[in-house]
Amino acid sequence: MTELAFKLLKEKKLSQKEYKNLISTYTAEDADVLAKEACRIRDEVYGKKVFIRGLIEISNICKNDCYYCGIRKSNAHCVRYRLTHEEILECCEEGYKLGFRTFVLQGGEDGYYTDDILCGIVSDIKKRYPDCAVTLSLGERTYESYLALFNAGADRYLLRHETADTEHYSRLHPKELTFENRMRCLNDLRDIGYQVGAGFMVGSPYQTVDHIAKDLCFIQDFKPDMCGIGPFIPHKDTPFGDFSGGSADLTCFLLSVIRIIHPCVLLPATTALGTVSEDGRERGILSGANVVMPNLSPASVRKKYQLYNNKLSDGAESAQCLQQLKERVALTGCEITVDRGDVKKG
Repeated sequence: MTELAFKLLKEKKLSQKEYKNLISTYTAEDADVLAKEACRIRDEVYGKKVFIRGLIEISNICKNDCYYCGIRKSNAHCVRYRLTHEEILECCEEGYKLGFRTFVLQGGEDGYYTDDILCGIVSDIKKRYPDCAVTLSLGERTYESYLALFNAGADRYLLRHETADTEHYSRLHPKELTFENRMRCLNDLRDIGYQVGAGFMVGSPYQTVDHIAKDLCFIQDFKPDMCGIGPFIPHKDTPFGDFSGGSADLTCFLLSVIRIIHPCVLLPATTALGTVSEDGRERGILSGANVVMPNLSPASVRKKYQLYNNKLSDGAESAQCLQQLKERVALTGCEITVDRGDVKKG
């Protein structure tokens, strides 16, 4: 085991320079030892529970033009859709019967979904399913908007920080989207009282080891309640269509590091990880993850919500195949549980 891996095990944190060196030099033995420690920590905090979240992709219409994203407004090949209030509630009804107790409403920044419309949807979900959590992942909004949605009953908000480096952020987004505003949003969400999720893409275009080290320092300091990381996967109809994808191995290593430095974090084994590696979900759980997010979206729209190419949308990714997912998770020694799965505070 390398000296820095040993130091991380002992001190549970490193400096930015040390993270850079660890990522640059870690060995297979380091990855194995850190994964075992990450699982031990996860089990100590949450037991061997893997929490399921029902993902409902409410719209692939977006006003933004992020260079990596398949639903960017400039993608003329994207077949657009938007779910109605009633369709969203039908997804929740199906999910509740299957055992889901968290619903995640995810979508592009679609101007149709005003505060009034979204608050009505959130309020209706909470009225029908008061024992469930509602998570939103709908991009950058104003403080007033976040507050209204929180008051309507939203419990959690996922907003990946994407990168903790200002210059790198500008290479992934058009100039009207700024690192400063993304940080403002994350801080507003925390101030309001949401359980807040951040995260980044592993192997995104122009990403360096320095950038990843900065991301780990950001997570170490901000301590998000949830942290979604997954390998970058290019989409052919974006400016980054010819870039190489991210590594499943590095993603799993970073999952372990994040669990060690932030024991209480809710850590997904993401769809992207399952897309680049057939056993990606299992590998993520064996690296310290404890959340999976099967898809509750109507089958007719799943293939239209393509943030990247070849996204899983059938098989174990779909909620209808939940039993198969339970069996695969069981192979890791963990079990899917029917639970809201709120974050535990350290």
